[in-house]
This record gives sequence, C-alpha cells and structure tokens, in this order.
Amino acid sequence: QVQLVESGGGVVQAGESLRLSCRVSGRINDINAMAWHRQAPGKQRELVAVLSSGGSTRYIDSVKGRFTVSRDNPMTTVYLQMSSLRPEDTAVYYCNAVVLRIGLPKEDYWGQGTQVTVSS
Repeated sequence: QVQLVESGGGVVQAGESLRLSCRVSGRINDINAMAWHRQAPGKQRELVAVLSSGGSTRYIDSVKGRFTVSRDNPMTTVYLQMSSLRPEDTAVYYCNAVVLRIGLPKEDYWGQGTQVTVSS
C-alpha cells in the first residue's frame, strides 16, 4: 500500500504562485511514477504532470513553462510548483502514485485532493 496526503492548495490571484505538496508513505520503493492530476468543475480529470522514478518529467501543454514537478530523495514528498497561475488552472489537484509489477495489475493510489482557486 501507498498513502498520499496533499497540501498547499488555496485561493490566489492570477499571476501568483502556489506550491502543492504530496507526502508519500508506505511502499515508496515500489513506486514507478508519481503524477499530479486536476479536475475542474464539470470537466474530466486530466493528467497535468508526471515524474518517473528515474527523474524524467512530462507536462500537459497548458502548464509547460509554468509548473514544475519535483521530489525529495528518497521520494517522501512530491511537489508541484505552480507559477503564473491562471483562472483556468482552478481545479481540485490530486496526487497519484503508480506501481507496476510484472505479472500483476497496475496499482494506482490517490490522495484526497486539494483545491486550487485562481481569481482574475
């Protein structure tokens, strides 16, 4: 099992910054990737950023150059630094851990979510 607890959400003005944190516990060494997703009201959840166990990162186009995903070593906390925030970034942000083991189903673990609201 992997446990995830997010924090750091809040209400900010457009152009400001926020840093989300995801505290990771449990089978940390089994995690293959960490990701941040978000879900805005009335929309589907979307994958925002991925951080592999090897350190590579990928981002959705709309946040490239503004968001940065990083972690402590060992991977006890994963961060999402968000800069130049826009009203369209308003959403509940979720931390996700992915465990892949040969011969077994993929395991997905989720945090409870943290609300980010960007006012114009």
